[in-house]
Order: sequence, then C-alpha cells, then structure tokens
Amino acid sequence: MTKALNELTIAEAARALRARECTVRELWDACHAAAVAKNPELNAYLEIFDADETAIAAAQARIDSGDESLLCGIPLAIKDNILIDGKIASAASKMLEHYTATYDATVIKKLKDAGALFVGRANMDEFAMGSSTEHSAFGSTKNAVDPTRVPGGSSGGSAVAVAAHLAIAALGTDTGGSVRQPAALNGIVGLKPTYGAVSRSGLIAMGSSLDQAGPLTKTVEDAQIVFDAIRGLDPLDSTTIPAGLYPEHARKEKLTIGVPRHILSEGVDADVLETFEATLQRLAKEGHTIVDVEMPTSPYALAAYYVVMPAEVSANLARLDGIRYGHAARGETLLDDYVQSRTEGFGPETLRRILLGTFVLSSGYIDAYYRKAQAARDVLRKEYDEAFKNVDVIAFPTTPSPAFKFGEKSNDPVAMYLEDVFTITANLTGMPALSVPMGTVVREKSTLPVGIHFTTPHANEAMLFRLGTDVEKLSRGE
Repeated sequence: MTKALNELTIAEAARALRARECTVRELWDACHAAAVAKNPELNAYLEIFDADETAIAAAQARIDSGDESLLCGIPLAIKDNILIDGKIASAASKMLEHYTATYDATVIKKLKDAGALFVGRANMDEFAMGSSTEHSAFGSTKNAVDPTRVPGGSSGGSAVAVAAHLAIAALGTDTGGSVRQPAALNGIVGLKPTYGAVSRSGLIAMGSSLDQAGPLTKTVEDAQIVFDAIRGLDPLDSTTIPAGLYPEHARKEKLTIGVPRHILSEGVDADVLETFEATLQRLAKEGHTIVDVEMPTSPYALAAYYVVMPAEVSANLARLDGIRYGHAARGETLLDDYVQSRTEGFGPETLRRILLGTFVLSSGYIDAYYRKAQAARDVLRKEYDEAFKNVDVIAFPTTPSPAFKFGEKSNDPVAMYLEDVFTITANLTGMPALSVPMGTVVREKSTLPVGIHFTTPHANEAMLFRLGTDVEKLSRGE
C-alpha cells in the first residue's frame, strides 16, 4: 500500500479493511496519531476523542462477517454543532462551552448504524457564523495547505481534518456555503444536499430554512458514500423530504452546463476566472455543452441572504439567554442577567448577526427588509427553475479568490460576506450543490487550491456526482 492509512479515501480504506491489508484498529490509530501530532499547529479539532474500544471491536466484527457498509470502521471528524450523545457540543462558543449532548443527532445515529467511528469534534466559526473559522471562541483553525491563511468557514475544522489527513472524511453543516467554501480553500470535495434530504434533528440551529448537514471528503465518490448513509426521511424533522416529492431526473451522459458570466465579470480574481474557464473548456472537449445563462436576480441574492439568515439567527439563539440555556452570568437585576450572559457568552460576529436579525424583524422594518428578502428568495427560486428548463447544471467558481491571510477581512464584515457570493443561492433555493477542486493559483509563492461549483435541480445529487467525477478525471489527466 503506497499511501499511509490516514491518507486513504473512504473507498480505499473500505477495500483495504476487507482485503485484510489493515485492521479497524490500525486505521483508527493512524488517524488518531496524525490528529494528535498535527492538531497543535492546525487547531482543526476542539477535542480529540479517546478510542472507543467497543465501537472499534464491533466494526471489525462486522467487517469480518462480511458487512457491506463502506463506512464501517471509517474514522470521521464531526463539526462541533452536531450532537453526539455524551460529548460536548459547544458550537465553538463560550455560551455552550460546557454543554454535553444528551442524544445523538439523526445524522450521527445513521453514521453509527453504518459502523463509522468519530475522531473528534471539529472547530468552526461560532454558531456557524463566518467564512474563515476566525470567529471560534477557542482559536482559529489554520489552512491545511498554507497555515498562514484561513481554512474558510464555518466548517473550517472539518475541512482541515480531511485535507491534512487527520480523519478519512468529515461532516459539516452548510447555511450559505459553509461546507463548500472551506472544501474549495483546502482542495477537497464539499456537498450541500437538497434542503430536506438530510435531517436537521440534533444540529444546533443557525438558519432553520437554510441549514443542511453535508460531507467533506477527499473524492466525489466518498461524498456520495456519506450522503447515501445520512440521507432520508426522519420523523424528528418535518422538513425532510417524503418519497415522491420531487420527480425522478433523467440520467444523461453529456450535460448542458449554464454559466452566468454576467455575474462573474466583477469581483472574481483573474487567475481564478482563468482556471474556471479552462475547466469548462476541458468539460466541453469531453462532450458537455457550455452555454451562457442570464440570472438577473442573482446579484441580489447575497443581500437577501444577509437579511433572512440573521433574522433566523436572532430567533434561534433567543433561547440562549443564561436563564433557560447557555452561559449564565448574574447581575443585580434580571435584565443584568440577560445582558451579561449574552455579552459574555457570544462573540462579536454572533452579536452582530443577532442585532441585525432583531432589527429586520422589528416592528416598522419587517416589511421593508425581511418580507422583501423572502420575496426576492421566491423570485430567485423561480429564476433557477426557469433556467433548468434549458440547462442541466449551473456552474460558478466556488469562491471569488483563494484562501486569504488571517486578519485580511476580519475587520470588514462586507468583504467577508462576499466570500459567500456564489454559494448562498443554493441555500436560498434549497437546491443541491457541490464544490470540486479545479486547480490551483499562486499567491505570494503559495500554491493554493480553488474549486468549481455546480448546482442542479432539487433532489438531483446524482447529476452532481457524475459531473464532479468528470472534473476529477480531467484534473488527473484521464
């Protein structure tokens, strides 16, 4: 075996386990040892778990008996806002620093049923609010390719754990690009499933109409393996998709890819755009058709998102007041209790979004801001539906630039929010989206990865996986 065990993909590790080339224990030890060795530098994990001897033995027994679950015995990193029974789930916030989960999130239960193992809880932006993992209350995560740069966010810890081989794969959450953007900045694959394809039960909510759990993996094949394991109807989440809600999509070998070039004319780094166009040209040579599409509402999507999302943040975090839940500080009056608890418990970015959300929901402003943003969201959804009558997929660069330096955008919230300009539409519309590495660009002698981003109609993840696999083959020169 040419690769170290912790460098394997899910598919490779599953084959190695069944070929008796390694044991579950050896695979676990390789990932755990790498995590312990590299985490002091990268801060990908907030906590590295001790070996669960019972789970390791059970996974090995299942494999020995011929169990076909490809996730059986596979060590994963889990974002710190996904509940694991008996483990702390802090959402990288002082507010929940000592909160221990009393049950498993549905996605965790499904992964446990598949036989997966958990290396630790991955760092993130506090309550998933950020695009750089600079907003964690417990220190920033470092980019796996260049530690002087941000890993993206909010699932930065999960992305780095995979890219630096501290786990075989990881689970993150995506509210406006929080799986896909850090995947692109670390050179791995990130999937945001169709809204409702994956249960949100047991996820610490940020934006309830936007959140989805999704995989961060080394290959598109691995992303599909994790997605197939965690998807499905859940009685604990009424927003999960019942059978037959969306029509079956026709399988196509060659696709029509729509590109809204009118949106790309400003704000995208020249070399990122050049790499994107080169990737499209290679896809065209493989028989796919590239056409321009007009998405007139898309330039307003970012503004709509940054009204809808803070409004939902304000509502979801209201319960964390030091009385019902969360960090509790005591003052001279009840009002002091509330103010001190939330001021001490929440970081600056979380406070900013709570205040903004409270404002857009307040009397006299809800019509001017929140309801107009929701109306724009409806128009955007219809616009995508109309575009999909003529194209199969819509493509963007995942991010307008590669990973940036620490502190470069942290004092400019608008510049930071622009990191999500190409990813937020999939969350507003509920459609699935995938980021796949498409090449590299150079910044200050650092060779940095960038990703290509595909969106398809609801419940058509299969098309994303097919096209993503084509991009991987082209990147390998096949």
